[in-house]
Amino acid sequence: MTQEKSTPARLEHVNVTVSDPKKTAQMMCDIFGWHIRWEGAAIYDGLTVHVGTEDDYIAIYSKGDERRYEVERYDQLGGLNHIALVVDDLDAIEARVKKAGFIPENHRDYKPGRRFYFRDHDGIEFEVVSYE
Repeated sequence: MTQEKSTPARLEHVNVTVSDPKKTAQMMCDIFGWHIRWEGAAIYDGLTVHVGTEDDYIAIYSKGDERRYEVERYDQLGGLNHIALVVDDLDAIEARVKKAGFIPENHRDYKPGRRFYFRDHDGIEFEVVSYE
């Protein structure tokens, strides 16, 4: 009997609903050094912008209508708690976050790395960590 060896799955993308996909994608490009990989029409007459690297990305989506739903994410089963990103230079990214008008908070320095959090204009929480 032979056993198949397979490579583990890898994360390709995460899809997040925002108020303005182009604005959020540009913010991510400015802070994290990413680029827009694709943008186009999406489900429910919406717009999606794929922003990230050549290997992975975040799909930034907005419905075509103006309905918005406010729900505390940490209380919602299946809700998005935060998006965590690993960076080489935590201090440089924190400076970009401040320059973009966001407030870094909840700084932590413990093994295996240093980190901080910030919320964007839609209230999405980002964790930024460096394993120096």
